[in-house]
Amino acid sequence: MLLRTNQEDTRFQELVKQLDAELAIRDGKDHAFYHQFNGIALLDHVVLFLNNDAAVGCSAFKVRTHNQIEIKRMYVLPSYRKKGIAKKLLTDLEKWGAELGYKEAVLETGKAQTEALSFYPKMKYNIMLNFPPYEGIKNSVCFKKDLSLDPF
Repeated sequence: MLLRTNQEDTRFQELVKQLDAELAIRDGKDHAFYHQFNGIALLDHVVLFLNNDAAVGCSAFKVRTHNQIEIKRMYVLPSYRKKGIAKKLLTDLEKWGAELGYKEAVLETGKAQTEALSFYPKMKYNIMLNFPPYEGIKNSVCFKKDLSLDPF
């Protein structure tokens, strides 16, 4: 079941702790740089995937401009991966953004996030030039999607 919530949801906060622990391993020495951009204070739009009331996946967005959101904190617990949960989370998050009038979604992921690099193109995201603060960061890959093209 999908649940729309915000950064104050303790289930989201717990998933973010697990995500950060996984990213610390994957990102290695680059983790501190990326971590500074991954706070949850501005994430008023969070989607959780619940399995028997336990949160097993999350996604969020923050507002970048009057018509653009940035996808943040996509995560599914390892034992629940490859079950379509990430697709459901992202689709609902995009729908929520479109409902609020946002026209475009952008995101950044690292080159070490191989699953993400194959997932986002399947979700109709296209690689774009790195946006601030990721400009010139060789391990970052940025994507964008026109939300007005998706019928949801």
